[in-house]
Amino acid sequence: MLDLLLHLQKVAPVKFSLIAVNLDQKQPGFPGHVLPEYLATKGVEYRIVEEDTYSIVTEKVPEGRTTCGLCSRLRRGILYRVADEVGASKMALGHHADDMLETLMLNLFHGGSLKTMPPKLHADNGRNIVIRPLAYCRESDITALSNLENYPIIPCNLCGSQPNLQRQAMKQMLSAWERENPTRISSMLSALGNVVPSHLLDKTLFDFDNNKRLADNSAATMPPADVPTRGFPLRRML
Repeated sequence: MLDLLLHLQKVAPVKFSLIAVNLDQKQPGFPGHVLPEYLATKGVEYRIVEEDTYSIVTEKVPEGRTTCGLCSRLRRGILYRVADEVGASKMALGHHADDMLETLMLNLFHGGSLKTMPPKLHADNGRNIVIRPLAYCRESDITALSNLENYPIIPCNLCGSQPNLQRQAMKQMLSAWERENPTRISSMLSALGNVVPSHLLDKTLFDFDNNKRLADNSAATMPPADVPTRGFPLRRML
C-alpha cells in the first residue's frame, strides 16, 4: 500500500503528503527494527507508536477467546489519536477485496447485518476519514507482488496467530467457492456495489408502503469481533 501511495504522489492530479505510522504493541519477540529500517530505505516520513496493548488484550480476553475485537478497537483508537496529532485528513488502511468479502460473510452469519468495510468511511467522531486504497485488489495479487518485491514480513502473535478465528472459516469457505466456480468471487464483489433496497427487508432504506427509497440511517460502523485493522500509512492532503 505504501508503494501504491508513493506512486500516486507522482501521478495523481492532487497533491498529498504521507506519514507511515506503525503501532508497536509490545508483543514478545516483536522485531522492532525491521519496519524503521525498511521505511528509512524508502525515504518516507514515519512514526513508530509504542503502546503496550498486548498486555491489555492478553489480560482482558479469556484464554481460548478471539482477541481481534479488543485489539482492533485499541489499535483504531490509537490511530485516530495519532491522526489528530499529525494533522492527517485521511487514514489509509490495508484491507483488500478478500477482507471485504470475509467481513460481509461474518456480518451475515454472526452479526445479523448486510455490511462490510467500505473503501471510504467517515468515522463516528466526525473528524477522521478512513480510506482503503487496496479495496479492489485481490489478496492473491497482493501476495504475488509482496513476494516479487521481497517486502519485510512482520508476524503477529495476537489476532494473526489464532487458529479459531471465524474469519479463517470464512476465508476457507470463499476459497472453496472460488475453486468450484472461478467467477463466483468476482460476482460477489460486484454485488457489493449493486444493492437493491427495494428487494431486501430494511425499512430504514426503503419505504415499502409508498414504494420509495429512503436515506441510509444506519450508524453502525464498527467491525465485527474478529476484523483486524491492517496497515497504517496516514495520508495528509495539502
